[in-house]
Amino acid sequence: MGKTRQANGHKSLERFSARQLQMVNDAVSTAEELVCNFYKMSASQWLRLRYDVKTLADLRPDEIVYGPFAQVIRYEARRKDASLGSSAYDFYQICLQDHAILPALNRFPGLATFPFVLYVVTHELIHIVRFFKFLQHFDASPDERLAEEVRVHERTHEILGSVQVPGIKEVLGFYRQWCKKCEPVDALREY
Repeated sequence: MGKTRQANGHKSLERFSARQLQMVNDAVSTAEELVCNFYKMSASQWLRLRYDVKTLADLRPDEIVYGPFAQVIRYEARRKDASLGSSAYDFYQICLQDHAILPALNRFPGLATFPFVLYVVTHELIHIVRFFKFLQHFDASPDERLAEEVRVHERTHEILGSVQVPGIKEVLGFYRQWCKKCEPVDALREY
């Protein structure tokens, strides 16, 4: 597996191999189809979601985080030929954190790259769809962000629970344990 240097930390970070990148691409395509179908979005609706998925090799230093497997960053964008502020739109970037995903795959031998990345990307795409449909504000309070994480994990399990992908049951089990079975949102509101 290749290594890269982070500009500001001089720490060597593990990257996906070429073989793993192909699995990441396949997982992204599968996640897009599953999320689009789950939310019953037409092709034209899906194309209005403006986002990209990047791995560590293409991330800027400020897009690299430690701990999470991915993050969604919102940017304001506009067409090159547009000068009016009204032409601005939200552009989301899913930043996969290779250096967090790969150690998790090594630590938990039952996890495989494709189903694990499928879960991560599905989860992040659900966030983007929820922002797009105004079901959740991007700039939510910490309490609301926690509640939203629980909701998104529940949707991710709902979407992937019936998918016939080798290794997906192990990934769902990992996340159930990892997020303490994704307690119901109402339980979080009591705190």
